[in-house]
Amino acid sequence: MSVVVDESASGTVTPLPAKASGPLPHEPHLTVVEPRAGFTLRDLSELWRYRELGYYLILREMKLRYKQTILGVGWSLFQPVATVMVFVVFIGWMGKTAEGIPNYALHVLLGVLPWTYFASAINNAGNSLVANERLVTKVYFPRLLLPLSNVGSATVDFGVALGLVAIVMAWYGVLPGWTVIFAPLVVALLAMLAIGLGVMLSALIVAQRDFRYLLNFGIQLWMFATPCIYLGRHAIGPRGEQVLAVNPMYGIILSFRNLVLGTPMDAHSWFALGMSAVMSVTLLFAGLVYFRRVERTFADTI
Repeated sequence: MSVVVDESASGTVTPLPAKASGPLPHEPHLTVVEPRAGFTLRDLSELWRYRELGYYLILREMKLRYKQTILGVGWSLFQPVATVMVFVVFIGWMGKTAEGIPNYALHVLLGVLPWTYFASAINNAGNSLVANERLVTKVYFPRLLLPLSNVGSATVDFGVALGLVAIVMAWYGVLPGWTVIFAPLVVALLAMLAIGLGVMLSALIVAQRDFRYLLNFGIQLWMFATPCIYLGRHAIGPRGEQVLAVNPMYGIILSFRNLVLGTPMDAHSWFALGMSAVMSVTLLFAGLVYFRRVERTFADTI
């Protein structure tokens, strides 16, 4: 028992009551935030706890993107339509590359839509941390929600743009094949690739702003390095097909188009899709691990 000594003339000794064990009822719950290396199941559970915040971040991104615009979400249709028109006029009609490709505008549209989704997702996700500097440095929340919310908003735009595919197919009198039920699996693979690259680029841009400029023209070069968007598959030759298989977007776009139109998947298409799946999973894992490793330094370097 603790005691206190009165140093007055009387020299009395007054005992103090023993300290109660455990926290007092009015004390708040203490949460200790510690840095962790790597990406674990605890991070997934934390993302789930903050799922409502993720929903509002996606909603905020959508509102900011189309705030004070006349077309609103219609702009998600304008970009792919304009791109398709450019390819149809300058590559298909004037370049005569549309010969031998039935319904060339539909062919290009089914390549442009997944590409537009991918490009928008990684571009917005890559710049998400820098664009939300005050939020990152002032409030604690899973930082991973910022790039994920940008991929989520791009997914919403992609879903809206799919209505355009139905309109164009009706115009040409083309019915989707029964294999269209497997198209969401390819879209999920595309989302995994976008998340992996978007998350990794967001962390790299925080550390070095040069990656922001590399991202801008890198997306443009990547599109032209994926010729299955605007050309027939056999236009690049057998050797070119083998080389392009290492491009993850090549197998994804090729498979997405085949599944929607009901075109049979041959051995090369399956090989390209397999390569895309392996690279998408690898980049997703690498992006999450790298992001988690450098996340503790974001507030200091951003």
